[in-house]
Amino acid sequence: MSTLAIAVTALIAALAAATVVGVAVNRRSGVLRETTPEAPTPDLGLSQTDPTVVHFSAAWCGPCAAVRRVIEQVCADLPGVSHVEIDIDADPAAARELSVLSLPTTFVFDAQGRQRYRSTGVPKAADLKAVLRSLDPSGHD
Repeated sequence: MSTLAIAVTALIAALAAATVVGVAVNRRSGVLRETTPEAPTPDLGLSQTDPTVVHFSAAWCGPCAAVRRVIEQVCADLPGVSHVEIDIDADPAAARELSVLSLPTTFVFDAQGRQRYRSTGVPKAADLKAVLRSLDPSGHD
């Protein structure tokens, strides 16, 4: 086998691997994954009576603006939901505490302050509404 054939084969293999990784990452982006409820989280300004959506953002993060719009829309439609935005540059300790490794990252906490859902990327409004409705015992709509 010639050197050129080996190089082309290696290039094709690398491109295939990169495609598989890219598809896997994009499929998880924006998906709300259920987390195991743990003890209440350190003070993040969570509501004491309603579910709270917390999202980490930064001024330099382009997709964070889209997350903000989705969350504001959902909170306007569901009055029994609170929203907290945390600038990762201003509060890196909170980001470390919650293992935020990329932006945007969104969390959903129940009324007792336990983390219930987590998403990286821009969540879909319908998915966010569905998980919040499942956590709101008062049935706000």
